[in-house]
Amino acid sequence: MVATLLRLKLQILGNGFRRSPWQIVGLAIGGLYGLGVLVFMLIGLILLRGADTELARTILVLAGSAAVLGWALIPIIASGIDMTLDPQRFAAFGIPQRTLMTGMALAGLVGIPGALTAILSLATVIPWWRSPQEIAAALIGALLGLAGCLLYSRCAAAWGTNLAASRRFREIGMVLLIVPIMFIGPVVSTTVQGFRHASGDLSALASALSWTPFGAPWALPADVAVGDYAGAALRVVIALAALAVVMWLWNMAMVRAMVNPPRVTGGKRSAGKLGFFNVFPATPTGAVAARTASYWFRDPRYMGSLLVVPLLPVVLYLNASRQGHYDLLLIVGPLVAFLLAWSISSDVSYDNTAFALHIATGVSGKADRWGRVIGCCVLAVPAVLVLTLGSLAISHRWDLLPGMAGTCAGVLMTGMGLASVLSARYVTPVPKPGESPFKKPPGGQGLTLAVQGLGMLVLLVLCLPQGGLMIAEVITGNHVLGWINLVAGPLIGAVLLWLGVRIGGRDIERRGPELLAQLIKNG
Repeated sequence: MVATLLRLKLQILGNGFRRSPWQIVGLAIGGLYGLGVLVFMLIGLILLRGADTELARTILVLAGSAAVLGWALIPIIASGIDMTLDPQRFAAFGIPQRTLMTGMALAGLVGIPGALTAILSLATVIPWWRSPQEIAAALIGALLGLAGCLLYSRCAAAWGTNLAASRRFREIGMVLLIVPIMFIGPVVSTTVQGFRHASGDLSALASALSWTPFGAPWALPADVAVGDYAGAALRVVIALAALAVVMWLWNMAMVRAMVNPPRVTGGKRSAGKLGFFNVFPATPTGAVAARTASYWFRDPRYMGSLLVVPLLPVVLYLNASRQGHYDLLLIVGPLVAFLLAWSISSDVSYDNTAFALHIATGVSGKADRWGRVIGCCVLAVPAVLVLTLGSLAISHRWDLLPGMAGTCAGVLMTGMGLASVLSARYVTPVPKPGESPFKKPPGGQGLTLAVQGLGMLVLLVLCLPQGGLMIAEVITGNHVLGWINLVAGPLIGAVLLWLGVRIGGRDIERRGPELLAQLIKNG
């Protein structure tokens, strides 16, 4: 039965490849990235073979603990990303609990992250290739660490699924995941700058982690290398005891999931409070604008883009403060305009089968496109305005206000124009309404990467006139270029927006049924 579950996981991946050739492209890109990481890590492990025992112990314990913690925490924060072997689906088959848990745990090795973790875990034997005792201890530690990654991940995913039944938890979880990602740059930069001065602190941190279930397996060979066999035995006990507790907790979560599965709950809204539908006129364009604007504040899938807006200036401010000047903040306004305008490039995909309403009611393509643009402007215009003025105030560059205003307006309208065309021509697999914003739908990752990546490159090219004038003004100090940009930027953007809405609207009217069929297929 364990082999059957593994074949099932492989079959699911294979079906995704047959469903879309772009899935193969996505796997190839992910494989190349994983191969690069693997080669880099293997070189580091080979170099550690010549290092002293304390340095090797510190690096391996810190890296191993980070890997185990990552496997344990990500399923909680981003619950629902990969539930291809959801235990609820096996409730009617009478599979023994222990067999099902074993198969699900080993299925975690199927895929690039699992395979990469397994290889690197076993490769931690390389630095300890000094004596048979150290090799044996390193191998035992690697197996215990790998088992911890798999079991902690499955236990966290099982309990996270129960928590994810609450919409509020899904939204909070998204914040908890996006915030650390946004601050990876400053954290890494600060860590690199202070590494030489913090070597003693890192050693102390590694010593503390080596007595936890996350770091104990990776400290085993170091104990054997210095002859501390009692310490090594104690760390084995810590790791095995933690695995036993996790197995017990996971078993409880699976029993609850299969006997009393969680139900996703939604919020309630009092009668008469129609939100943006009370603000916009009762026209096709107004209805689409109201629905689109509501997405930004009620749909967790859209809130990912919204959360970037306040975090981005904070990250740039931290980087600028370390350099001692704040001209870097000047890119905040145009960058936020770029990102928010581009966010509507997947609007039709996010609609899912609700797009059928547009076809059934005869909404014109022009009304559909303008409604989505107006709905985006409800958030984008005030956000870009506030951040642009704030960046100019902090950097004390009010002399750039005309040029910055023209750049932001031009970029925003240009982006919405191009997004209006792409969203009417390409439907990409995205999480369905009510699902985790980080869930990866089967198939189509390659198509999504191609459409989004190439589309953003095209948008960069289209924004070169506004951006070029802005950069030239900053470098030369010639503010005449700023006043030219104040006129040329919005004018170029308005023309491109009008063209994008017209072309996209025509495509909606011509290909509406095909788009709906593709949405149903992706769903």
